[in-house]
Amino acid sequence: MLWRLVPLIRPHKARFFLAVATLFAASGITLIYPWAAREAVDVGMGQTTSHDLDMIVVFLIGVFMVNAVLVWLRHYSMSWLGERVVADLRALVFGRIMTLPLSWFHERRSGELVGRLASDVTVVEGVVGSELSMALRNSIQMVGAMVLLFVIDVKLTLLMLGIVPPIVLTTIVFGRRIRKMTRAVQDQLAQVSGQVQESIGAIATVQSFVREGYEAKRYRKGVEGAFDKTLELVRSRSWFYATAMTAGYIGVAAVIWLGGRALIRNELTAGDLTSFFLYTFLVAGALADLAGLWGALQRAAGATDRLFAVIDTQPEIRDPETPVPLPAGKGAVTFEGVSFAYATRRGQPVLTDVNLAIQPGEVVALVGPSGAGKSTMLSLLYRFYDVDAGRVLFEGTDVRELKLDELRRSLAMVAQEPVLFSGSIRDNIAYGRDGATMTEIEQAARDANAHDFITGFPDGYDTMIGERGTKLSGGQKQRVALARAIIANPRVLILDEATSNLDAESEAAVQGALARLMEGRTTLIVAHRLSTVRDADRIVVIEGAKIVEVGRHEELMARRGTYHRLVEHQLIADHRIAS
Repeated sequence: MLWRLVPLIRPHKARFFLAVATLFAASGITLIYPWAAREAVDVGMGQTTSHDLDMIVVFLIGVFMVNAVLVWLRHYSMSWLGERVVADLRALVFGRIMTLPLSWFHERRSGELVGRLASDVTVVEGVVGSELSMALRNSIQMVGAMVLLFVIDVKLTLLMLGIVPPIVLTTIVFGRRIRKMTRAVQDQLAQVSGQVQESIGAIATVQSFVREGYEAKRYRKGVEGAFDKTLELVRSRSWFYATAMTAGYIGVAAVIWLGGRALIRNELTAGDLTSFFLYTFLVAGALADLAGLWGALQRAAGATDRLFAVIDTQPEIRDPETPVPLPAGKGAVTFEGVSFAYATRRGQPVLTDVNLAIQPGEVVALVGPSGAGKSTMLSLLYRFYDVDAGRVLFEGTDVRELKLDELRRSLAMVAQEPVLFSGSIRDNIAYGRDGATMTEIEQAARDANAHDFITGFPDGYDTMIGERGTKLSGGQKQRVALARAIIANPRVLILDEATSNLDAESEAAVQGALARLMEGRTTLIVAHRLSTVRDADRIVVIEGAKIVEVGRHEELMARRGTYHRLVEHQLIADHRIAS
């Protein structure tokens, strides 16, 4: 699977060819050293003047200097290339993750995805940045040394090559096993990462239920599982290295024995035998390094498999091949015969033959018991999912025919639990629209009744709010989320229980901001607190996956149907809480 990294290298061809050229040159120069040793030994054995030996040393010093420059260029170029490829790979994986539908995320924990971006990419980084360079260098040196060995003595070289087949066979057998075991280790580590993120993300719940010890034990169990799998991998790699090195050293011992006998018979000079030994050790060392690098490459191949499994995932929800331009309009929304069931619960439809036409500027409230399908209707409008039957129309056009970004930019949601990002208040408000100016940000905050409390902070709009806005109160977070929706200037405003978690004072401030934001704008309200929907133009009651009632508050109360029952139950519940 490492060949999948080639497209990431292609844009940097010049740097790659420079790295390969310096790699070849530096590796080739290394082959000169045994030759110099042969010349030095033969000169010394010949008892000639020291001038020839001096010239050999001067030549070697010049070679060392050239080699140093080449090694620097090779190391820098390969390291730059490795880091560049890894950075592009991270961006590619994350970019793909951001395009995948919600259903894909519901089947995976966020910590697992973070683990892939961290541990898997780190494995690839080590191989591309250094180990691949070492593998190429050792391969060049091994091939060059073998050629020179044939030049020195064919018989001895053929004997030495007899050790190669068992090493190659060992490498293939162990390499496959190591790749499978590496993937198992990475899967276990990703699972542990998921546990960490889950526990830390819910630390208040963990501590309130006194489950710190339980979470620590659960994490420890996961770590021990990863440790056991890693030990299996280490044992296999240890056997692999020991077997390959033993075969190599046995071959070297045989060469030394036969080479010594050839020297005794005057079939080789002392210099020839010296250089042959040095080239043999060079080949043996390269083989041993390649054996180790093969294991590293197999680990990287396993990590690459996992990363490209994400990259290759084709999102089910994507732009049509020939999208229709978003028509002009004021936010008309229509559900025509819509039926839908989640993939994990196909036998339990969430919506069945739902028909609803929402006019531009109309305020429509969706009410009903939990699980009735209210939030699902919003998800279908956003096209987080596609309908099983029927159509969802926006401005008279099927949402499946529109570009996703154009559709979703026309909508803005304020949720019960607003999601804010770590960073400043300014950044969170500007998140609603690219290129928002400071004047527009401040105006949006004023419209959301947020400007006064923001300017009350010492850093004002540059106040850092922490992860998920933990430094703000519930009402403050909700008003920042409202400002973000205001600056997006949507055609349709969606309020999903936007004030249900607020105290009376905060709710009053948010309701005032909502009234301004809703003015002249199509608004969909999802609410369990029915007091918040009394003034809606229409109330749509959903029960049993169907729309069972539609009308204004007074009309529905007079019918004494589902809506009346829901109101009565809530009044009773509120009375119990009050008493």
